[in-house]
Amino acid sequence: MHIEQLRDFCIAKKGVTEHFPFDEVTLVFKVMGKIFVLTSLNNWERGEEKINLKCDPNRAVELRGQYEGINPGWHMNKKLWNTVTINSSDVSDNLVKELVVHSYDLVVRGLTKKVQAELNNL
Repeated sequence: MHIEQLRDFCIAKKGVTEHFPFDEVTLVFKVMGKIFVLTSLNNWERGEEKINLKCDPNRAVELRGQYEGINPGWHMNKKLWNTVTINSSDVSDNLVKELVVHSYDLVVRGLTKKVQAELNNL
């Protein structure tokens, strides 16, 4: 998966916007203003294709035990976030997409009912 493919997949989801809120190299995807994907463009340029994704705490631990390419979230709450190494030997593009959707869904479920209704009306 290339950065453009990741971007296209994320931005196609309902209510998603992209930002650089921290610096000019940390790309962030938000749904209704809440972060669900972060990645460093510098890492991608160095061949270190990694993204941070929100994850159910129990599933996060399970995934870390199953895949070498999934680790506790770098500079994130390690209970709720995983760092996923894309293009690693044991993390397929399909798994990456599944985990992006999982992160998106978790964030949407955490939105207020009012904001969820706004999202549904987009």
